[in-house]
Amino acid sequence: SPPPGDAAQHEGAELPSDVQELHPWDPHRADKDVEVGDYYLKQKNYRAAIWRYQDALEYMPNHAIAMFRLGQALEKTGDVSGARKNYEGYLKILPKGEYDEEARKALERLPGTAQTRPISPPAQKDR
Repeated sequence: SPPPGDAAQHEGAELPSDVQELHPWDPHRADKDVEVGDYYLKQKNYRAAIWRYQDALEYMPNHAIAMFRLGQALEKTGDVSGARKNYEGYLKILPKGEYDEEARKALERLPGTAQTRPISPPAQKDR
């Protein structure tokens, strides 16, 4: 925020109400976050992977691979609506990208977005 009294000294210096915090554009940092996120995803540490992919998207909001991988990690934790949002985001950026078929299949297999936790399989009866 500007220093106190700054707006009075500089006409038109008021910040619009829709201004949000800016994050630096850093594609190299985003790529490194994706690389580390991939490591965590392979280790099945989904929470850490999610954090890294989200961090990558802070530094490069349209990082398609980060979006796709975030969708995968969110799906593993049962966040269906988050997974759907990220798979759709990937397809919006790269409709014919490297993972387009996987993203489309994931969207087909995901239940409706109203559900946010995985469904447990029904208990099997002993015969």
